[in-house]
Amino acid sequence: MRALPGTRALRTLVSAGRHLNFTRAADELGLTPAAVSYQIKEIEDQIGARLFVRSSRSIHLTPEGEILFEAATEALDTLGRAASRVRKMSRSVTTQLKVTLDPHFATKWLMRRVENFRKRQPGIELRFEVSYELREFDVDDIDVAIRYGGGKYPGLTTNRLFDNVVVPVCSPRLLKSGRALTEPRDLMHHTLAHIEWSRQGVTWPNWQIWMAAAGIHDFDDSRVVVFGTSSDAVEAALAGEAVALADFAMVANDLSEGRLIRPFELSIKAPAEFAYFLVYPNESAADPRIVAFRDWLLEEAAEPVL
Repeated sequence: MRALPGTRALRTLVSAGRHLNFTRAADELGLTPAAVSYQIKEIEDQIGARLFVRSSRSIHLTPEGEILFEAATEALDTLGRAASRVRKMSRSVTTQLKVTLDPHFATKWLMRRVENFRKRQPGIELRFEVSYELREFDVDDIDVAIRYGGGKYPGLTTNRLFDNVVVPVCSPRLLKSGRALTEPRDLMHHTLAHIEWSRQGVTWPNWQIWMAAAGIHDFDDSRVVVFGTSSDAVEAALAGEAVALADFAMVANDLSEGRLIRPFELSIKAPAEFAYFLVYPNESAADPRIVAFRDWLLEEAAEPVL
């Protein structure tokens, strides 16, 4: 039987076939374009067929290349899913638990509390994958996730952690160097920051909404800076550059330790349809590691924020 290309070569084929560009495939794989071209030529020699048609300006897959590209994509996906399951089985024996969550939730909430879990469950080793990218349980090497969303995920068990309340926050330095904030209208003399986020027709509270709740209906948003993530908006507030609308639970420690203050007590509830959820596959619901982590996390989330 003629030898088949190895998984490394198949990854090169899949990347090149997806990008239809050897340079972009090389960047993705951490190779040089020459190395990608060489690996493709090796596969072609092994298979005995031409996989790509190259011209001075572009490349495209031949009919034979299309067949092998689709098969390689499916094979690597199957291998990836199997490897993920094997790693999870191994972790269940070693009592290691892998958690994925976004950077803002990690730094502002979970990491400040995780030492309590380690004292309570010394036999469970937590491993974290911190990323804004959504991870999939049947593909990626993870056991549980903390997600912000609607909580309706087919095949997954969800536990709502807490609702979100949005409050204005700023650095104490901003009040010393800028115009005093004695009434909400004074905010219009400062740079204001919020995030822009909407799903399913629901919008995250912004300064227009907060000002309307404060009775200000002629709000001029020319001094508003819009950020893509909550962490960036909070960092602008911490740096004394803006007054930010922030999730109260995520800035509670900064407030209690004096790095941020609330210039006004008026708060806005985030859409009730969305919240932070602990998420894991239904078939893993009885896993002792997940049960221990879930019970501890729900207790922490139920604690009043001081």
